[in-house]
Amino acid sequence: MTRNQPIDIDRREALRRAALLLGGMLSAPTIAGVLAGCESRHADATTFTPRALTEDQLELVATMAEHILPTTDTPGARAAGVHRFIDTMLAEYYPAADTQRFVSGLADVDARAHRLAERRFLDCSPAQQVALLETLDREAFAMLAAAPTPFFRTLKELTLVGYYTSQPGATQELKYLRVPGRFSGCVPFTAVGRTWSV
Repeated sequence: MTRNQPIDIDRREALRRAALLLGGMLSAPTIAGVLAGCESRHADATTFTPRALTEDQLELVATMAEHILPTTDTPGARAAGVHRFIDTMLAEYYPAADTQRFVSGLADVDARAHRLAERRFLDCSPAQQVALLETLDREAFAMLAAAPTPFFRTLKELTLVGYYTSQPGATQELKYLRVPGRFSGCVPFTAVGRTWSV
């Protein structure tokens, strides 16, 4: 989130919430990047030039991230610029070996798509894309304590952190009051409708 925007979510709280979604673990480069204020997700899509990924890889990341956090009644990962956030994180905060592992993971996604449907991931149907991502998710979950971290776990981590530290994620997906009103200790979920960010 850029400093000149009127609404700002506390980065430490956003990290805490993203860690809860991921089972309590975040990688050191992700934490460092968010606390340093990684802001490139807000760059105009027409002027953004990827530094760690190629244009095709950036589109692949954007498509996979959108499947993880799709557009519903709130903006999805693509609209929040998560793919640009991921590219900046890889270029500025991840060690070269981890960035290369991520790029290799993207190549593996296309190789699996080709074995599954004889085409690259971006040319597969949405149902085929989701099926492949579900397979990657199951494999990553089975290797939760593995080192190095499985590609799909890194992608999900960066997607969730990038989304929930973005303005749409923090202010539209999560409800946000810059100056909260009175405290109500017991409110039915139907009365608030969403989880609240602080």
